[in-house]
Amino acid sequence: MHQILIYADSLSWGIIPHTRRRFSFEQRWPGVVENQLRKCGIKARIIEDCLNGRRTVWEDPYKPGRNGLVGLEQRIEVNSPLSLVVVLLGTNDFQSMHTHNAWQSAQGVNAIVQAIRRAPIEPGMPVPAVLVVTPPPIQKAKGNIASKFEGAEDRAIGLSEAIRVVAADAGCHVFDAGSVTSTSRVDGVHLDEDQHEVLGLALAEEIKPLLS
Repeated sequence: MHQILIYADSLSWGIIPHTRRRFSFEQRWPGVVENQLRKCGIKARIIEDCLNGRRTVWEDPYKPGRNGLVGLEQRIEVNSPLSLVVVLLGTNDFQSMHTHNAWQSAQGVNAIVQAIRRAPIEPGMPVPAVLVVTPPPIQKAKGNIASKFEGAEDRAIGLSEAIRVVAADAGCHVFDAGSVTSTSRVDGVHLDEDQHEVLGLALAEEIKPLLS
């Protein structure tokens, strides 16, 4: 049985745009991945560690616990043995209370990767492979999150390429979510139900050879 940890934010938690509700497991892309792998005869268990508002390495000044680096090594230890960790972070680095650029967010992703690799796993357990997924480009935010993400679409320009560079330097697998889907047509930041399905099917294909 392959255990795969998804370490991510609300795009993967499955928030339904313009609500505080959540898509069901089967609708969320991690659930799509698990179901698709099993259809292909691969025994896999998806472990979701997806927190709304999670940054790469920065705190949310209004909500505690959103720094993705804090406690990550223990999350790896808790869920070991792991075959793979999938990281999809970066979007919240561009909330309007921050002034970060794409290069800085990518450095945050690199710090996440390094923390995964130095986690204190038990002797004999594998250091998991890491698949870094770059988030789809942020569009102009709409509705009740417009102020939270004001200007994010400009500050995040170049994020996919910046993450690809640090992932390559770190020897990680990388997949560009923007190559298969845009962000939500409803709020410009998250994922709609059909986009979860498209991303999940694409990632299942990306993950299959990593489990052989």
